[in-house]
Amino acid sequence: MFHDIPQPILERMAYLEAIDARDRQDGTPRLERLRQIPPETGRFLALVAAGAPAGKLLEIGTSAGYSTLWISLACRMRGQKMTTFEILPEKARLAQETFTAAGIGNLVESVQDDARSLLVNYRQVAFCFIDAEQDIHQSCYELVVPNLVPGGWVVADNVISHQTMLQSFLNDAQTDPRVDALIVPIGKGLLLCRRV
Repeated sequence: MFHDIPQPILERMAYLEAIDARDRQDGTPRLERLRQIPPETGRFLALVAAGAPAGKLLEIGTSAGYSTLWISLACRMRGQKMTTFEILPEKARLAQETFTAAGIGNLVESVQDDARSLLVNYRQVAFCFIDAEQDIHQSCYELVVPNLVPGGWVVADNVISHQTMLQSFLNDAQTDPRVDALIVPIGKGLLLCRRV
């Protein structure tokens, strides 16, 4: 999976990494930045998604599509599409540019809408990455977990960097009898939840 990443994907990853680095250096306001995951988080997500059981692959919070590029490697290996949700029109447009430039349009269904209004329609979920605003992590989690297949995964980002804000959600997830949960110090911290 990592040994044969197509050149257009690598080029778009490098392009988005450069924008992200520049915006962080220039002090671009937080809401205007891409706010994407680091490459090590992307690799980890691709591995988890690739090893997930049969079922749908979802992402909540597309931004410019950087994490989607990584998850698409698992889609390519599995021979299936993923669905990614982005609420902001300008970021959804940028993500569409990413999917076209990287040549992964056949692997991604991009939905420009609030995922919370649509998640109830997605059953048999094998993998879901939550990387939206922290105040909706818990509501997205609660909508996805009942629809996870046994052995399916929910992965939430920013749980160490925003631990204070997410503490109630983290406590609930780690004591939820429907999942086995663990926080791992990759990137800004990931909460891994596997459906029992």
